[in-house]
Amino acid sequence: MSDVLPDRGPPGPLTSGPEAHTPLLDVRGLQKFFPITRGFLQRTVGHVRAVDGVDFTVNEGETLGLVGESGCGKTTASRCILRAIDPTGGQILYRTRTGKVVDLASLPPAELLPLRAEIQMIFQDPFGSLNPRMTLLDNVGEPLLVNGMKSRRERTDRVAELLRLVGLRPEFMHRFPHAFSGGQRQRIGIARALATNPRLVVADEPVSALDVSIQAQVLNLLLELQARLKLTFLFVAHDLSVVRHISDRIAVMYVGQLVELAPTDAIFRQPLHPYTAALMRAVPAADPRVRSGDGVLSGEVPSPANPPSGCYFHPRCRHAQARCKVEAPALREIAPGHVSRCHFAGEMVF
Repeated sequence: MSDVLPDRGPPGPLTSGPEAHTPLLDVRGLQKFFPITRGFLQRTVGHVRAVDGVDFTVNEGETLGLVGESGCGKTTASRCILRAIDPTGGQILYRTRTGKVVDLASLPPAELLPLRAEIQMIFQDPFGSLNPRMTLLDNVGEPLLVNGMKSRRERTDRVAELLRLVGLRPEFMHRFPHAFSGGQRQRIGIARALATNPRLVVADEPVSALDVSIQAQVLNLLLELQARLKLTFLFVAHDLSVVRHISDRIAVMYVGQLVELAPTDAIFRQPLHPYTAALMRAVPAADPRVRSGDGVLSGEVPSPANPPSGCYFHPRCRHAQARCKVEAPALREIAPGHVSRCHFAGEMVF
């Protein structure tokens, strides 16, 4: 498989019919606060605002890249969408196979269970995400067993099909995870995520633990599988070069808030938030004659337990003015499909 990352090109059209105008996933005002407790009685004295009012949509067949620094809340947001953890507030509207729109945030476990097969996750750590005491047959086949495929012969045939799909030999299914490299283990994780024929796949930094050449192979595999199986991806990452090649649109998070969302080409051509612009400038250039590193931000990321007043980014922003310290900016549309949480978006060049 080639190690060259293909260009994504413009996103394809959605399916025709009434579903074409309804996003597959619509996240509205998503919040996740973790309590801070102290004392013998463990009284709540505050909250860590890990996700603080996030809004975005994911259309069927597209890849939305969710990026930001470590601790910005992107993984917490993705786990809320999966209901691996329960959100504190907001809505997670999901369109099921039957076309019905349900709020995953408020569904009781009994009603959520049938939908788990439609939404799957690829984990960041290919070593810790597989049970070392189970063979590939059991690791990949466990979702099938949980979802009602009781026949071992049927599971074996399905696992063999999945292994071929991700570029592994079916006879490997009787081996244990320790016999495989990191890239192969991530392929196994991808096969397990695809076992139940999901519609939405949340990929939580699926290539960050891999070598660069292996990263390219796994990314190419994800693109091929998306085209073949008509998958929709929420791709969580911090590497902008990776996100640029795989995403149709990019959402940028900072201290639990969404600060910018736009099509990939637009956000790289003209970012409309100073934090996004700083992230772009911090990416090393491939040309040794080009000076890089001027995007380094001063100060530290604020604590989500005690965020600053006004704009969360103002203590580190070189464009900050008095208004930024007292007035929280709203997330507003500056250009078609391009939203930014900055008072001066569209007025300044960042």
